[in-house]
Amino acid sequence: MQAELSRLDDQLARALEGEAWHGPSVLEALEGVSAQQAVEHPIAGAHSIWELVLHLCGTYDLVLRRIGGDGRQMTESEDWPSVPLPSGENWSDCIRELKRLNEELRQAVVNFPAERLDQPLVPEAPYTAYTQFIGVTQHNLYHAGQIVLLKKFL
Repeated sequence: MQAELSRLDDQLARALEGEAWHGPSVLEALEGVSAQQAVEHPIAGAHSIWELVLHLCGTYDLVLRRIGGDGRQMTESEDWPSVPLPSGENWSDCIRELKRLNEELRQAVVNFPAERLDQPLVPEAPYTAYTQFIGVTQHNLYHAGQIVLLKKFL
């Protein structure tokens, strides 16, 4: 089971940083996106790239919270936080936070008790720990695809 934790760590890294078999990772999709581009809404009714990155951060927070035993559901503002004043510094801070959260989750996964992978992280969560961990990678890649499409419309 320890090998499974290593595989989950690897998938979390690939979904964010790269060398994913399906196509671009989140950070690869974000390459070259400026703060001004990140805040734009090139597709009517769709989230902006910046909103998607903040949403990814919120998902990491949720799973980390559950690992810590906190079963509270996400609020709307945690799931879709408000975009700060668009600036290069704020955009860089947002990307840096995404990377930090990925690293924190990866460390938590590697240290997670392998015998608990098939159990819920908290009673309030309907999914096993394994499903939560691999779900973060799936969630990242789903939104990486959206980011790629948004970039094409910019």
